[in-house]
Amino acid sequence: MRSVSVPNPNRMTLLVLRDAGRPVKQVQVSKPLVVAVPLLALLSISGLIISLQVHSDHTVSRLESQLKQQTLAFEAVVTNKDEAIQRLQNEVIALSSQSKDMMDRMERVAELEAELQKFIDKYGDGDAKNLGKLSSLSWDESLDSLGDSGVGGEFIAVHENEIEALAADTRDNFAAMNDMLDEMEKNVPLTLKKAKQTQYSLSGTPSEWPTLSTRLTSNFGYRTDPFTGRAAFHAGIDIAGKVGDSVYAAAAGKVITAKRDGSHGKYIVIEHPGGLQSWYMHLSDIDVSVGDEVKKGESIGNLGNTGRSTGPHLHFEIVKGGKAIDPLPYLK
Repeated sequence: MRSVSVPNPNRMTLLVLRDAGRPVKQVQVSKPLVVAVPLLALLSISGLIISLQVHSDHTVSRLESQLKQQTLAFEAVVTNKDEAIQRLQNEVIALSSQSKDMMDRMERVAELEAELQKFIDKYGDGDAKNLGKLSSLSWDESLDSLGDSGVGGEFIAVHENEIEALAADTRDNFAAMNDMLDEMEKNVPLTLKKAKQTQYSLSGTPSEWPTLSTRLTSNFGYRTDPFTGRAAFHAGIDIAGKVGDSVYAAAAGKVITAKRDGSHGKYIVIEHPGGLQSWYMHLSDIDVSVGDEVKKGESIGNLGNTGRSTGPHLHFEIVKGGKAIDPLPYLK
């Protein structure tokens, strides 16, 4: 009786094929082992994939962190640039405002200088005319050169540091301009003093009309004498008025005569700068004395009818270098 082997369901037979000519080898292996090996391989591959995924996530996270830091740094740089630009813009605006104020200030000083110089040149004496400018800076060479003119040239970019240096130089220039203006303003009072001296010299010119009345009854020059009817020379002008009307000094000066005689009646002579004298005749009253200093327009007496006169009037003369001259060109 032959024995029959029963297959084991938990085992599997693997055939190993070797080189040609060699018999096939059978290997009995456990069935769970055959299942476990691919499973382990699959688990290993899955673990590798998960590990790679974790490593990749870590790397991406690290790169994102670095990118975020770089972005923040870049934003900080941009912010600093914006702040620098804003600061420079504010600096330019402030300097522009200061520049306008400075230009206005220099213009006012220059206008004052020009007016004073014009006044002195027109009315001053030799010393005043030689006063010259308040400063060596010519208005035409300074501010006028900043006026409208053609401009052009190649565009060359300016670095931020150069702009800041330019702003610093501009501030220094403004400081120098301030110093110059301070010096000019110190000199203005000296020019004003010269102007006052000139004004005094001007006020010493007999240009003030000597009475309230402006009605002339006789001009300067040759005429028929009212007493003799013969031709005679009239050394002044006659201004009609009422007895008691005020008589005013035609210019500032010193009283050198205040008396009465038969021809002039009561009369006053005032001496002025430049060898000029003004004479006031036929007065009813004299209100000044010899040696008095009088101002232009000051009341010195009253109109009358004294001396060789046919009626109330003021005989007014201007004498230059001892010779009577026509008063009308001097009077307003």
